[in-house]
Amino acid sequence: MSKNLKFSINSTSKSPAKTSIKVRGFSLTVDEPAELGGTDVAPNPVEYILAGYAGCINVVAHIVAKELDITLNDLKVDIEGYLNPDRLFGVSTKERAGYTSIQVNLKTSTQFDKVTKEQWLTQIEDRCPVNDNLTNKTPINFLFNN
Repeated sequence: MSKNLKFSINSTSKSPAKTSIKVRGFSLTVDEPAELGGTDVAPNPVEYILAGYAGCINVVAHIVAKELDITLNDLKVDIEGYLNPDRLFGVSTKERAGYTSIQVNLKTSTQFDKVTKEQWLTQIEDRCPVNDNLTNKTPINFLFNN
């Protein structure tokens, strides 16, 4: 499978803090908590990044476990991200706008020997597309059509 897959979404602004998104046959809402100007009816964009990251880790963890003949009894992926909102709100340009650090914590009752656990974790980190996008610069082109 060497052919590139294309993923796309279409979005519409519903308010300064709320966005309606269509992806395949699904509808998503992005909103901000009230303290950030939203109505708190859905996760915000940076929370969706963490949610997508957890989902990707889950998929890759199971693929790699199967390849390594590991029976994964269960899996919990907890992720925390830290960012300074100063750039977002125009207060300062000293720190980046995005996450300054992200911590991923995988939990399972499956027992691993040390070597297998390291193989599993290394391959998850290496093969997860969202991890790749978060750790490497991806070219992005902004276009404006009116």
